[in-house]
Amino acid sequence: MKLALIGGGGVRAVLFTHSLTLKAASLGITRLVLHDNDEHQLHIIRQLCQAVIDRNGVRLELSYTTDRVEAIRGADLIVTTIRVGKEISRYTDERIALEHGVIGQETTGPAGFSMAIRTIPVLLEYCELAQELAPNAWIFNFSNPSGLVTQALRSAGYDRVIGICDTPSHTKLRMEHALGLQEGELDVKLFGLNHLSWFNHVSYQGQDLLDRLKSDPELIAAVSEFQMFDPDLLRALPYLPNEYLYYYYHREKALENILNSDMTRGEMIALNNKEMLARLESMDIENNPEEAIQTYLYYTQKREVSYMAIETAAAAKEMPTTLELPESLGYAGVMLDFVESIQSGKTNRMVLSVPNEGSIPGFEHDDVVEVTCEISADGPRPIPVSEVPEDMYLLMKGVKRFERLTVDAVREKSIDLAVEALMVHPLVGSYSIAKSLVHAYIKAYPEYLSDWR
Repeated sequence: MKLALIGGGGVRAVLFTHSLTLKAASLGITRLVLHDNDEHQLHIIRQLCQAVIDRNGVRLELSYTTDRVEAIRGADLIVTTIRVGKEISRYTDERIALEHGVIGQETTGPAGFSMAIRTIPVLLEYCELAQELAPNAWIFNFSNPSGLVTQALRSAGYDRVIGICDTPSHTKLRMEHALGLQEGELDVKLFGLNHLSWFNHVSYQGQDLLDRLKSDPELIAAVSEFQMFDPDLLRALPYLPNEYLYYYYHREKALENILNSDMTRGEMIALNNKEMLARLESMDIENNPEEAIQTYLYYTQKREVSYMAIETAAAAKEMPTTLELPESLGYAGVMLDFVESIQSGKTNRMVLSVPNEGSIPGFEHDDVVEVTCEISADGPRPIPVSEVPEDMYLLMKGVKRFERLTVDAVREKSIDLAVEALMVHPLVGSYSIAKSLVHAYIKAYPEYLSDWR
């Protein structure tokens, strides 16, 4: 089978390749094609990916191309992970939001909106190509904001698109570790929208652990995704929140912390990646692959230990004493588990962004939601959610309204619809701020948005 990684010149392609090598043989994946429009960076990342394949001793043919037709033609699996406008666009998005007094975060609120309106048209072109050149391929979207982008692709009629995110699986792993359990021993369920979701079921061998996880200080401290929330809030909420709900539940704290920081998360990552690529460029990767891999892991860990530190004003975690490629499979693991279930017919559970299909009461059949699904040979089936507390329901409905209006705005290239979309977003909630934001983003990206009216 052929797997095409769209955005294969991105720094996470190396970790993706490592994860792929752990399951490629059992799944029959024999060829990986990295595609990107940045040929120079693609060349560097391709060498690292090849070093990882060689290191793991896996028979996996690796190629790379800037030609999207060549990348997609005949693909069985397509993974999209692109950043339209490159890294500079992320901190441009964040800074414009902050200048308007609202949170700047690449997936949440105005910055996520800006990224989406640039990303959606590009991915629609890839989906159109896939329909022509690889009509039976599953398309796994990891491009942020994943849920909103997946909504746009599904609304355009591309019904083999699945939204994936590794946040729920990582949180589950950390809950298991905090409880002293092995990977896979917890039974969990989640519902909501991407980066706006709650764990509504956590159990071990039939024992409900949700209340314990919400109220035990030691467990809360041991799960980084829960540490940032006020303990009184966790006790009061009926369900455990996704970490990105910090921006909603502690909005003023997040905004203040970002404004008081020397740089935004986007600026920090751009600097980190720039330094990493400069060092890798100066190396002879093919003849010194281990040195290159260690350099890559050093900068990757620098990025990971500072995750959410700016927004929560927390100290960065300590760097690990040894640098190894991770055992967990990340977002590639979600995709690979899906493929495994499709192939074997063995039912598996995982969190995906898929059409609602009646799973969450009060949402449209084709609303893309993030929910625990049962995967079988027939594809994903979202597990019904029996009860949604009113405050969670209303927050979800507001953000879904924002997503739907954003999709309409992109389709019509409409400034008015874009303003309406941001106005209804819970983190904006103002016509005047929304209007100013939209015009600021259009001015910042004339190469992508100059034809909006």
